[in-house]
Amino acid sequence: MNFRELYERGLKLRQAMYGKDMVEKRMNAFGKFGEPLQDIINAHAYGDIWSRPALPMAMKSLTVVAMLAAMGRHPELRVHIKGAIKNGVTIDEIREVFLLLTLYAGIPASIEAHRIAMEVMQELERQ
Repeated sequence: MNFRELYERGLKLRQAMYGKDMVEKRMNAFGKFGEPLQDIINAHAYGDIWSRPALPMAMKSLTVVAMLAAMGRHPELRVHIKGAIKNGVTIDEIREVFLLLTLYAGIPASIEAHRIAMEVMQELERQ
């Protein structure tokens, strides 16, 4: 598969996970300067890795949520919690991952992840 096909497949998947408006906003956030980064994200992250069939989408999402929470990547965590819910991950599953996070990454990381998850749930309830 060539780069353009990966890009188109990735863009389609990304829009399905986060919504067309959210993806467009993120793709335009850095203007022309950010275009090469967005090309990589669409083609390689979503067109290739996220599109691989070995793991279900919900498992991929839950894994990414756990990693982002552990690394303290809070803006991306917020985005990926929304994507995880869209991919079929339940709030209970997210909470359980954050409880594991407490043991392996620390209480402060878990507290912040819980706070972000609560904010996301409140946003989704208002929609």
